[in-house]
Amino acid sequence: MTLGLSQMLNHVTQGRCEEVMKGIPSGSVDFILSDPPYLVRYRDRTGRTVKNDNNDEWMDAAFHEMHRVLKNNKFLVSFYSWNKVDRFMEAWRRAGFHPVGHFVFPKNYASGKHFTEYKHEQAYLLAKGYPASPAHPPPDVIPWSYTGNKLHPTQKPVGSLKPLIEAYSKPGEIVLDPFAGSGSTLVAAKECGRRFIGIELDEEHQHTAAQRVQSRFFGNIMSLPDKIEARADRAARAGVGIAISQARGVAGARHVRFSWGLKSR
Repeated sequence: MTLGLSQMLNHVTQGRCEEVMKGIPSGSVDFILSDPPYLVRYRDRTGRTVKNDNNDEWMDAAFHEMHRVLKNNKFLVSFYSWNKVDRFMEAWRRAGFHPVGHFVFPKNYASGKHFTEYKHEQAYLLAKGYPASPAHPPPDVIPWSYTGNKLHPTQKPVGSLKPLIEAYSKPGEIVLDPFAGSGSTLVAAKECGRRFIGIELDEEHQHTAAQRVQSRFFGNIMSLPDKIEARADRAARAGVGIAISQARGVAGARHVRFSWGLKSR
């Protein structure tokens, strides 16, 4: 079963994004903001890694699907690794995007060092078609705050993402993040009054992102699967019903929906 747009809206779906996005109709997303794997075999100080960071087999199909689901004359902002920019640019252009801007996010700390200290992140602003300039374009240098990477080995700060969402989408529009990670883009979108679609390959990070959004905006009702039953039992005793359903789509995509309300007595 392939999940549709309505099922994915304001939820986090687990699966390969290039497959999950096939359930999204063409031209239905208003803005894409994402932090894909950098192709650098990253491993943090605790040994955590990022899935698909060791290959580029996903790239062309993923950016092709992003281009398809994005509305005409709209934007994609994609983080990337500076030493893999040729491969990223090839995939972006092959999908149909063209660069129209570039962002630098300076850090007040070094995330590593080799020939230089690594003290910034970077992202390209890419266009589908020829969109008009936003009413209030953001600066191409945006402040960065340290997240501690507590939820994900390459966790992005919400505050650095919000100026992009505010500039390149409007309230009520749909923001897509096909590599949702810990859900920073989704939190930023919700805080900006947008709807969102999150997709994440790693099941643990999908749980983290879903729980983060739920607890941030709706109270701590959603939790990890091994805690769901206990919470449902407690809710039942308190007179609150929680409906839980799961769907598995193409390539094993997993989607968890939660709804709640007062139980009739």
